[in-house]
Amino acid sequence: MTRAAPEDPRAARTRARLREALLAECAERPLEEVGVAALVRRAGVGRATFYVHYDGLEALAVDACADVVRDAVEALHAWRGRPDPVHAPPALAEFFGSLTPHSALYRSLLAPGGGGPLGRVLHRDLRAYSLRERELAGAADAPLVASAVAATFAGVLADWLHGLLDATAADIADQVWQLLVALHASR
Repeated sequence: MTRAAPEDPRAARTRARLREALLAECAERPLEEVGVAALVRRAGVGRATFYVHYDGLEALAVDACADVVRDAVEALHAWRGRPDPVHAPPALAEFFGSLTPHSALYRSLLAPGGGGPLGRVLHRDLRAYSLRERELAGAADAPLVASAVAATFAGVLADWLHGLLDATAADIADQVWQLLVALHASR
């Protein structure tokens, strides 16, 4: 088994500064109105440095929002034993509630229905996690159910962020949880 080379700490710090600067910019204006010049000024790096790390603002935005994907995957799997079929794990409701500060940015990267650059990352990571879990459990139709779980969650999350589903964070957590439990039980 090979190990990934350790990341250069300077590069990691630079990317972290760029992510923080983007989130700060997006707290003041939509992503579409953020310019590279203002972003690099806020981050305290040069324009060329930005392009060493990212090929554009969308790539930086997806990277800055990648924690949302990890948080979503962890929240969906934050239970042990037999899942409550009605009430989501508290971590899932907390996840939905945590989206408010940057919801406009998430909406710009996650299209209704679950598409868009952040939707693709969410679907890929959630499907991989679900597939691994189902295969370890010896579940039937693991690829099919993993795809359905990923698509359902990404779609519901996106539609909720876009205001197509009227529910509180706690209510949408319970509703999507019920769908996911049903998908897992159906096969």
